[in-house]
Amino acid sequence: MSPGTQHNLGLPPGVEGKEAGLPQSFKASKSSFKLSNSCIDDDRPFKVVVIGAGFSGIMAGIRFPQRMKNLDLTIYEKNTGVGGTWFSNRYPGVACDVPSHVYQLTFEEYTQWSSFYAPGPEIRAYLQRVVDKYNLMRYIKLQHELIHARYDEESGKWHLKIRRPMQGREATDEQFEVIEDIADLVVTAIGSLSRWSWPDIEGLRTFKGKIVHSAGWETDESGHWQSSVANWGDKKVGVIGVGSTTTQIVPTLQPLVKHLYNYVRGKAWLSPPSFSDKISELLNREKAIGNYLFTEEDKEALKDPAFFKNFRHELESFLNSMHYLTIKGSEMQKAVQEAFRTYMRASLTKKPWIADHLMPDFSVTCRRLTPGPGYLEALCKDNVDFVPTHIKKITETGIELVDGTHHDLDVIVCATGFDTSHQYPFPVIGRGGKTLVDRYTPHPETYLSLCSDGFPNWFMAGGPNSIIGTGTLLAIFERQVDYIVEAAKKLQKEHLKSIEPKKEAVADFDEYLDTVFSEQCHSWYKLGKADGRIIGLWPGSSLHAIEAFKRPRWEDYNYERLDGIENRFHWLGDGSTHNEKHMTGNRAWYLDPDEVDIPPVPEAR
Repeated sequence: MSPGTQHNLGLPPGVEGKEAGLPQSFKASKSSFKLSNSCIDDDRPFKVVVIGAGFSGIMAGIRFPQRMKNLDLTIYEKNTGVGGTWFSNRYPGVACDVPSHVYQLTFEEYTQWSSFYAPGPEIRAYLQRVVDKYNLMRYIKLQHELIHARYDEESGKWHLKIRRPMQGREATDEQFEVIEDIADLVVTAIGSLSRWSWPDIEGLRTFKGKIVHSAGWETDESGHWQSSVANWGDKKVGVIGVGSTTTQIVPTLQPLVKHLYNYVRGKAWLSPPSFSDKISELLNREKAIGNYLFTEEDKEALKDPAFFKNFRHELESFLNSMHYLTIKGSEMQKAVQEAFRTYMRASLTKKPWIADHLMPDFSVTCRRLTPGPGYLEALCKDNVDFVPTHIKKITETGIELVDGTHHDLDVIVCATGFDTSHQYPFPVIGRGGKTLVDRYTPHPETYLSLCSDGFPNWFMAGGPNSIIGTGTLLAIFERQVDYIVEAAKKLQKEHLKSIEPKKEAVADFDEYLDTVFSEQCHSWYKLGKADGRIIGLWPGSSLHAIEAFKRPRWEDYNYERLDGIENRFHWLGDGSTHNEKHMTGNRAWYLDPDEVDIPPVPEAR
């Protein structure tokens, strides 16, 4: 360019003086589009409502405020305390059925679990500590239950009705009021193990003795169950079911009651203590049988950060090496199935006939894996009867079987699981007045288990097809929450009214699910049906799910812009950032240590 050239910053001839500046050049356009007077990082006010304060809701309570500005966050929880399924389930023997040191947040480690399969009260206490540490009660509203949700298409907001105890009344008054709230985005963190499912048995309500669902166990003020069975020493108790809950209740109640009947309709693989060798190796201890109890020496060793880091990493790596257990006909599945068969028969030598009724002909992971330490041994006790004959009805005094046998009972325990249909007990009304119940009939259809077309700005953590057959569950929930936070940030920053998965994207994921799963067995994964549609499991390993959630495919969504503005770059604002416009804050933040990505230097050859 010659010294006399009038061109400014490479602009064409005729664009000179004030018009050479960026704002003036925009104004020179004949377009009706006008710049916003806001900065690119002046994020608009944004309201998020989370439903549920279990693991996923607590994660959301941490991550949303951490990663979003100008945020209004509320977490509604229907129970009187936090913890979700761990608050609700307080039955005898309730415990985690995966290793304790794996069943915790990646960023909030706890080393002092009492046993390999942590008891429920310890998990509740862990979650309460996390809530207290991050001061989440400023967002959480207990005894607030969502009863109605409606999407307003004009505003792009969800209108919510919340039922809560009447303010100023004692909790015992059982008087309630309904309040309303409005949200830009809703996250349901309800999970699939929170709504009880009573068995469909004739005469259920005619029983004159005590009948209890495992998820509604009476406890003392501290939340412990022991006082509720203190006088059961002379009682005859019937336990209905054969899932994970049953395998914990039966061995716990067996020494505390006069006689116990376990009514079992289905079949289940009971897994041997597969982690015993790994635990003994990592802790340099003798191999333990059943639920390993950590010694004081173990706990002291685990306090060392380096030792614990390796301990947890090795456990999770071991757990994440079992995916091919879920692949029908794989060599790993064949070997493990034979190990399960050997273990079950060896544990039932006193009553070997039970194995013929209990041992399945389907693969080991067609139903949820059940460790059940002590369950098979309890079935062999003299005061326990394993009853595979189907129940005909419940009478005033006990249970009558289809063969005419009647058992007189004092207590009936229904360990019959939960409603896993994801058909919420409250109406969710999306576009065009369509309800989520309609959308999820005959089965839920989602985009990556996170959201569904027709319901903009409505996301789920722990929704349909979120559970895994093997591997690490909570890491998946963390990544789901991370994904949803990114979606909220996109709505906020880009001034979008709505985000909604494309119908064809939902259909493609549904087709993928239908192709992956095929084997027949009765399971809550399939709404309790042998040939039902899998709605519980993610179609792959936990590492597979984590990878899938890592980078959102924003092209799989439809969007609407706020205020009818058509230009997609309206969110760029006036060309400035807040700190430089107002001469405040950090204006070289990209040099901060957590921002600088230092590449590795190749080794010299």
